[in-house]
Amino acid sequence: MISQKQRQGQFQKQVQTQQQKLSPQQIQYIKMLQMSTQHIEQRIKEEMETNPAIEDIDSGTDVYDTDGGSEYEKIDAADPDIPESDSPAVDDDLDVDWDAFHSDNSEGYSSSTTWNPDAPDWMDIPAPYRETQLEKLEQQVLMLDLTEKEMLIADQILGSIDDDGYFRREISSVADGIAFQHGMPVSTDEVLHVLQLIQRLDPPGIAARNLQECLDIQLSMLRSDTPGLHEAKKIITDHWEEFEKKHFEKIIRRMGITEDAFHDAYDCLRMLDPKPGSFETAAADAGNFITPDFEVYYEPSADDEQQGEFVITLNRRNMPDLIVSKSYEQMIADMARRKEKNKEQKEAQLFLKSKIESAKWFIEMLYQRQQTLLAVMQTIVNIQESFFKSGKNVKPMILKDVADIVSLDVSTISRVVNGKYVQTAFGVYELRYFFNEGITTESGEEVSNLEVKNILAEMIELEPKDQPFSDQKLTDILKEKGFRVARRTVTKYREQLRIPTARLRKSII
Repeated sequence: MISQKQRQGQFQKQVQTQQQKLSPQQIQYIKMLQMSTQHIEQRIKEEMETNPAIEDIDSGTDVYDTDGGSEYEKIDAADPDIPESDSPAVDDDLDVDWDAFHSDNSEGYSSSTTWNPDAPDWMDIPAPYRETQLEKLEQQVLMLDLTEKEMLIADQILGSIDDDGYFRREISSVADGIAFQHGMPVSTDEVLHVLQLIQRLDPPGIAARNLQECLDIQLSMLRSDTPGLHEAKKIITDHWEEFEKKHFEKIIRRMGITEDAFHDAYDCLRMLDPKPGSFETAAADAGNFITPDFEVYYEPSADDEQQGEFVITLNRRNMPDLIVSKSYEQMIADMARRKEKNKEQKEAQLFLKSKIESAKWFIEMLYQRQQTLLAVMQTIVNIQESFFKSGKNVKPMILKDVADIVSLDVSTISRVVNGKYVQTAFGVYELRYFFNEGITTESGEEVSNLEVKNILAEMIELEPKDQPFSDQKLTDILKEKGFRVARRTVTKYREQLRIPTARLRKSII
């Protein structure tokens, strides 16, 4: 007899399913694989601070290399055999949600390290202090002789300037913010007045609300006898939309000026800075250093240069050589020999045992991480042999190609190569640089899409500036060179190279 609830579809059903979950050790190992050299150094430091059972051997002997250690863990790339650990691998190509542990804030480690007292002195030299743009503007604002209310407005404006030097906040929100925080009524006209004062500070055009206003401010501060100044002001104020779209012929026709006059105006506009705050970002970037995780160099044979071998080194810059504390192991052995133990002694024994097990696991994970990184780097070098010899001819290669060779999951390879760099004889490259899809030429040869992108960028660089090539024209030229590429693919490559469309690349000679 079917009940009323069953007719309505409300009934219980038991279903048995299988779900694969990562153990905490596996999660930590995956995170360690993702870390760069600088981050893993900090991770080791934190582990040594929290686990007294881990010690630095501090004897120059590498805990991973019985023949003696050095700053790098070294292998011969010609040798296909990678030493394996006796412990079970933590990566078993698990079908899991890899993003589940990305939300853990513990993976964001600081890059500062102080491990190796023999490290070069320059590694400990702090970056020179540079006065920030905000500090420079604050000093200039103090010279404007503003009232207390105007200083509050100026403070709000300066704090809202972005990296490009623009003020993109609504005027009314500044007035409302001051009224709410300081209980002082402020009108939008008062905010606009202070904003206009700041916009004429150094650099000119700072705190502009858009590009048009930024250029207009800079034009107003040029000498009156600057060639093309009058026409340049009219272009910005009356023909901005046409100028933005680079419809130069239309501007010349509507303004009723000669091409020479337009050339002068165009040259005047080219002197202006569209991003008056970008120098701050450039200065900050100049102080950032990349620490390569690998070094790869080619050693030619004494008899035949073509019969040489690659040497791959894994950077272990400031990483100490770790061992399990002998004193802790001795304490465990002494406690085990005691026949009678009170509660405190049992708890102490459990504590020591957990710390020793944790230390052994951590050291083993460091070893597995090194072997995995070296195996991946060796595979990349073997596939991209021609590049590491000559600095040219990157072959088509995807993550799966490497994953199949080293018998790891594609997602694991992705985490190994992400954010890691290799020092070569031709410069420092991110490992992601070597992964790209292939394109078949007219002759049937498969080439990297990176090569096609380089050719495309070179073609655009050499194109006529007054008549830039359309995507279809670029496609036709590539076809003449033997590359069978669709127009939509050319468009995709151009966008990946951050090159604008032909209309926006148009310029005047």
